[in-house]
Amino acid sequence: MIVRAATAADLPFLQAMLYEAATWRPESQPPMEAVLADPLATRYLNGWGRSGDAGVIGEEERPIGAAWFRLFSADQPGYGFAAEDVPELSIGVAPAARGRGLGTRILEALVEVARADGHRAISLSVEPDNPARRLYERAGFVRVADDGGAWTMLLKLRPS
Repeated sequence: MIVRAATAADLPFLQAMLYEAATWRPESQPPMEAVLADPLATRYLNGWGRSGDAGVIGEEERPIGAAWFRLFSADQPGYGFAAEDVPELSIGVAPAARGRGLGTRILEALVEVARADGHRAISLSVEPDNPARRLYERAGFVRVADDGGAWTMLLKLRPS
């Protein structure tokens, strides 16, 4: 598997991975069009490639996973908003590729991008029973807030 930088041409795949991230519960599988029509979900990709956006794609013969982040403003925050200067992470892995370490590889690669870009931290939102929470905890993310059943987690990249 290779990990490469995400580009604007990857937007359709990023949308597919946003869908995977948003519909991780097997009993909750709305159509992709419904997820991509939700303005709260689409803010993670609308206008992808703007200043502050960065991402990585995990590929074998084709893309199988993606991790990306973007900055949000306080007046239009993401689900895991921590601060205007802290990018929020999104990650998705194709169902057939789960359980093989891809999530760890792309998360580690994106953390390195965030460090290289000079970010002080990365945030995310996760429901406590989502199996991905263990990935985030292993990577060093810690819970900083509990908002309506979802946790906001933060990974500090440098001392405050």
